[in-house]
Amino acid sequence: MTWTFTTDLTAYLAAAGPAAAAQPVSNTLLLTVADGLRRRGGGAYGDGTPVFGWWTGPDRTVVGGLLCTPPFPMVLGVVPAEAVRALGAALRAEPLLAGVRAFNARRPDAEALAAAWGRPTRIAEELRLYRLAGLVAPDPAPSGRARPATGADLPLLMEWIEAFHEEAGGHGTASETALRERISYGGALLWEHEGEPVSLAGFFRPIGSASRIGPVYTPPAHRGRGYAAGVTHAATRAAHAAGATEVLLFTDLANPTSNGVYQRLGYTPVEDRAEVVPV
Repeated sequence: MTWTFTTDLTAYLAAAGPAAAAQPVSNTLLLTVADGLRRRGGGAYGDGTPVFGWWTGPDRTVVGGLLCTPPFPMVLGVVPAEAVRALGAALRAEPLLAGVRAFNARRPDAEALAAAWGRPTRIAEELRLYRLAGLVAPDPAPSGRARPATGADLPLLMEWIEAFHEEAGGHGTASETALRERISYGGALLWEHEGEPVSLAGFFRPIGSASRIGPVYTPPAHRGRGYAAGVTHAATRAAHAAGATEVLLFTDLANPTSNGVYQRLGYTPVEDRAEVVPV
């Protein structure tokens, strides 16, 4: 039983890809980030060198993996408990993991890994993963309609994505390349009211059976009118039309409004994740 670490995306996909794809709901972050790297190259998420890892069980079968695209936290997929404990030791000793400053894992694994890491930590963010059980239209229906974003909307999308990341306190930034790709497959939708864009929702290209909604953003001046529910409903339908049989999304547990909106649309909780950072 051992971890293997590399900076070679091709090797990671060959070794850990099947294990990640076998559990597409819980491994949605692993799958979408790896897909972005495959399509847009190693610099898709920043200037740092991505690092990958996979856990091989006693029968020599790879059963889970991780990846890290600096400056983002390391993302740990579904792995057995012994792999979590071993990863704590690897964080202290493995040169390729020397740059890891935070990690994102399922809540029980995050707590176990923090203990195994052996350094003071805190939970910076708690996320809840939802999956669609059955789509329900917003009630009452918001005024306006959804439409796919086009190249002409790119400056607005860049502005809103930057605002989204700033409000979320995250590590990301708007990427013109990533947004152009979203537009190319219809993965960015705008809600319009009286001809003016008032809300945004995107969805990731389906990987296997699953697609994930995100980001969802409404400028402060347009909030409280149901636009986010309307555009999320439209993005969910578009993800289904693009081939997804599982539609997922994450919410910040500190935001009760968004958690309530998505549950009213038919999303049900799957599991919680935590982002852990050093104190």
